[in-house]
Amino acid sequence: MELWAALLCALVASLLSGLYLLGAFRSRRPSEPPLDKGVIPWLGYLLDFRKNSSEFLKKMRRKHGDIFTVLIGGYYFTFVMDPFCFGAIMKESRSKLDFRSFASKLVLQVFGYKPIQASQSTMHALSMKHLTGDGLSLLTKATMGNLQKLMFSKLSSGEEKRPWQEDNLFHYCYNIVFRAGYLALYGTESHRGVANEEEANERDLINSNQLFNEFRKYDRLFPCLAYAMLPPKDKLEAERLKRFFWSTLSVRRSCQKDNVSGWISDQDQFLVENGVPEYMRDRFRFMLLWASQGNTGPTAFWLLLYLMKHPDAMRAVKGEVEKVLRENGHEVKAGSPPTDITRDMLNQTPLLDSALEETLRLVAAPLLVRAILQEMSLEMSNGTEYVLRKGDRVALFPHLSVQMDPEIHPEPHKFKYDRFVNPDGTKKDFYKDGKRLKYFNMPWGAGVSICPGRFFATTEIKLFVFLMLAHYDLELVNGEEEIPAIDVSRWGFGTMQPVRDVRFRYRRHF
Repeated sequence: MELWAALLCALVASLLSGLYLLGAFRSRRPSEPPLDKGVIPWLGYLLDFRKNSSEFLKKMRRKHGDIFTVLIGGYYFTFVMDPFCFGAIMKESRSKLDFRSFASKLVLQVFGYKPIQASQSTMHALSMKHLTGDGLSLLTKATMGNLQKLMFSKLSSGEEKRPWQEDNLFHYCYNIVFRAGYLALYGTESHRGVANEEEANERDLINSNQLFNEFRKYDRLFPCLAYAMLPPKDKLEAERLKRFFWSTLSVRRSCQKDNVSGWISDQDQFLVENGVPEYMRDRFRFMLLWASQGNTGPTAFWLLLYLMKHPDAMRAVKGEVEKVLRENGHEVKAGSPPTDITRDMLNQTPLLDSALEETLRLVAAPLLVRAILQEMSLEMSNGTEYVLRKGDRVALFPHLSVQMDPEIHPEPHKFKYDRFVNPDGTKKDFYKDGKRLKYFNMPWGAGVSICPGRFFATTEIKLFVFLMLAHYDLELVNGEEEIPAIDVSRWGFGTMQPVRDVRFRYRRHF
C-alpha cells in the first residue's frame, strides 16, 4: 500500500512538473501586459498563429489592446502594437533585449549554419563596406551587366519592332532578379578552360537558372521548415536541397569563379580568421543567398503588377524614367544597346522610390523578435507602464501596427504611388495622434537587426524595374484580372508572395 502511495505521489509530482513546464500555472503579475495562454498547454496559440499570423494578431489586439502576451509553442511573446514604443525597444541595450538567440536558432534550423560568437560589429562593418558607398557602386555595375545579359542576350538587335512575348510575371521577375544578384555576389564562370567569353556567359545563364529552380523548391518549403512543421517527405527534400546549396555555393567551387564580390570573400576571410571550418562556411554562404535574394524578386513582381494595374502610376513613373535617361544622355533609340544605369541616375527617381516604398508597405511583413534577458519596463504612448518578464520574447509586427494603420496611411489597402513623396520631390512625414512618427514603414526591420543589405536590395529592384520601363512596353494579358491574394503562410518572413501567378506580355519599344 505504501508503495502504491509513493508511486501515486511521484506520478502527481511528475504531472505537476510537466504542467508547470508547459506553462499551465503561469499567471499575470501586477503591471504585466494582458496574458492569454489559449486552451492547449505548451502549444497555446501556435496553430492559430501559424494559420494566419496577421488575422490572429488583429483578434488579440481587439481583445486586449496595443500590448498583450500570448503563449506560442512553449514561448511567451509580448506583442507591442503601439508604434511610439518601437524606438525604446529598438534602442534597448543587448544586455536586456537580444535578437541573436532567436536568430541563431532559426538559421541553424533552416540553413544548418551555427553562428560564431565573434564580433557582430565586424560583420556589420563588412556589410557596410561592400553594400553602401563605393562598394555598392561596384555591385551596382556588376548587377547592371548581369541584368543586361539575362534580359537582352536572346533578343536580336536588328528588328525595328519586336513581337509581344508572354510569361508569368512572378516567375519572370523572381528569376531575372535572383540570377542577376546571385551572379553579382557569387561570381561568374571563369573564362579559363572554355573556348571564349560567349561560352562562359552561356554557362552562367544555364547554371544560374538551375540554381534558381532549386532555390524556388526550397523557398516553398521555407515557412514550414522555419516552424519545424514539415511532413517527412518534405523534410527529406529540404535536406537534399540544403546539401545541394552547400555544395554549389561551397568555398572550393568559389575558387574557380571570377568576379566574386568583396562582400562574400571578405566575410569568408573573417570566418577563416575565427576558426570556422570549411563546411560551416559553405552553409554560411547559403544563408547569405537566401538573405540577399529571397525578397527582391517578389518585391519587383508586386511593384510592376501595381504599376500595370494603375495606369496613372505607370505613366508617372515611366515618364520619370524617360526624363532621367534624357537628362543623362541615355535616351533609348531604335537599335541602341541596353542602357547602362548608374547609381547617380537611380538617385534621381523620387517617384520610383515612392512607388517602391508603397509596394513594400503593402507586401513586406517581417516579424521582429527580441529575447528578454532582464526584467524591464516599457511605457506606452498613453502613459501606462508595463513590466516585461525575463525569459519571454517581445515582438513587433509592423505590417499590422504601422503599415496598415488608416490614421498613418489613409486608405491603407490602396496602392498610391506618390504616398511617400511631396510634390517637390522631398519625402513626406507621417503622423499618429497628431505626433510625428519615426517608424511609419518597416520593411527592413529596425535597430541592430535592420537588414544590412537593404541598399543593395533596393538597387537591384530599381535597376530591374528601370530597365523594364526603359526598354519594354508592358501590359497584363487580362487587364481585368484582380491582384492575387497573398500567401498567408509566409507572414513574418519578409516580402509576401502571391497565391497564384499573373500572365503578362512585353515587347521592346523599338
